Amino acid sequence: MAPPRINYADKKVLLVDSSGNMRSTIFYMLRELGVVNLRAMTVSDRVLELVREESFDIILLGHNSSDAVSGIQLLEEARYRGYIRPTAGWIFMTSDASQEVVLHAIDSHPDDLLTKPFSVDELKQRLDQLVIRKQRLYSVEQAIEIGDLEAAVEGCDDIPRTDFCYEQAQRVRAQCLMDLGRAQEAYDELERQFWQLEDKEAGLLMARALYQLDRLHDAEELLSGLIDNYPLLIAAYDLLARVHERNGQLHSARDTLREATQKAPLGIPRQMELGRIATQTDELEMAEGAYRRSIILGRHSCFRSPEPYLRLANIRRLEMRGADSRQVIELRNELDILLNNAEFSFPRDPALKVRTALLRSQVAHDLAEPEEASRLMREAQSRNRELETPLDLQREELILSGDKVPMLEPEADAGRLTSAKQAHRDQAMAAKVNRLGIKHYMAGKYSQAIRYFGLAVEYDPSFPAAQLNLAQLYFESARDGSARREERLKMVDRYLRLTERLQLSAAERARLNQFKAYRKEPVEMLPEGSLGALLR
Repeated sequence: MAPPRINYADKKVLLVDSSGNMRSTIFYMLRELGVVNLRAMTVSDRVLELVREESFDIILLGHNSSDAVSGIQLLEEARYRGYIRPTAGWIFMTSDASQEVVLHAIDSHPDDLLTKPFSVDELKQRLDQLVIRKQRLYSVEQAIEIGDLEAAVEGCDDIPRTDFCYEQAQRVRAQCLMDLGRAQEAYDELERQFWQLEDKEAGLLMARALYQLDRLHDAEELLSGLIDNYPLLIAAYDLLARVHERNGQLHSARDTLREATQKAPLGIPRQMELGRIATQTDELEMAEGAYRRSIILGRHSCFRSPEPYLRLANIRRLEMRGADSRQVIELRNELDILLNNAEFSFPRDPALKVRTALLRSQVAHDLAEPEEASRLMREAQSRNRELETPLDLQREELILSGDKVPMLEPEADAGRLTSAKQAHRDQAMAAKVNRLGIKHYMAGKYSQAIRYFGLAVEYDPSFPAAQLNLAQLYFESARDGSARREERLKMVDRYLRLTERLQLSAAERARLNQFKAYRKEPVEMLPEGSLGALLR
């Protein structure tokens, strides 16, 4: 059967490339293919504003490594900020086909990758495949875009086995099921696809399902096999490191991340993970290298943050242990320089001053300076009270010291929807997702409701309705079952504490006070059924 002819006249296309000659060449290629609604521009920060404000069917993003702001940085930031809509098709075009650039681009999950220069025939082939795929999965990806994962699963079920997008639809379905907490269903479907087709993407998703199901030995075996067969499948290294860490095998996690960063050195989150695990295994030189690379890579990255400065300063604190008095003075001076550099580089981060005071307090405590430690702790507490959303100081101390933070909530899977990881607060989306959570709660689907309320909090951490709804669900689940009751009550306390710090309406304040009164009573004495109508 001949492939369907694609009409590009109704497609809205954005072309971005810093080279005027290349941009002109691709512009006329697209015109030749019938693209009428076409906008072309150079690589700049304006691209992100345009992508956020307007809806494009296709975005062709060019990358040149010599650019001050490169295409790969725009791709990374668009993914980080949730500007890459599932219904839009992103094609990453690069003149630098080196392994490190290609693998770094893959980290941000473009729909396709083209090496420049290319012919009009090659461009047409890639665009045709992309457009057909997007058309077939439009209803599914539209549901994902608005956060209705149940509708996305149903949409995948409607795609027949004879459709060439069927296998991809089943992978999307499996990811949605995992995001809904239905990992066993996802695994059952992926197992068939992986063993029949030997598809590495299905295998990676299957390993994520095994990880969610806590079948860590099976996940480890599967990931090790994938890495043997596909040594550049970097996402498999990332997940294997998490499997090792959950198994308590920190040295194996460290070695896995080190191998991943050697193959794909440009990803800041991966470098930061290597630094964290290396610190926990006392490989301080390796940790320092990872943090310093993160600072250098972060100069023009959306992942730029004071975090590597703080972690480097903590390494200096750890090196003070067992050092002689002269070395302690030198290390403390270096620590102060790092923290001062952090505050100078990020002057608009009020939480940073809280964290630097905490770390300096820890240093004073280590050096048996109780008065100075207390003074700095009071300074941290005072500054923390001034924050719009105060930090959990006990947790921050653990993070800054490089210790493993106790896991109070279920760990989020790496494949979770990245659109929720917004750098800015989106109250409108928080309200929309919160309403979806209420819908699932009313239907008796409590695990899905918890996920949606959690997603609402990710969109806007200062959205109290979702915090209180989460507190209520954990309250009810603690009352209705003795298994993991203490853990669930800790979650209740956590969300009540977070809510108490926010600006509340009269209804929200009344609900908070009601829950605080309930919390003083034995859990068995709570009223049966719903503890009240959830807040919108």
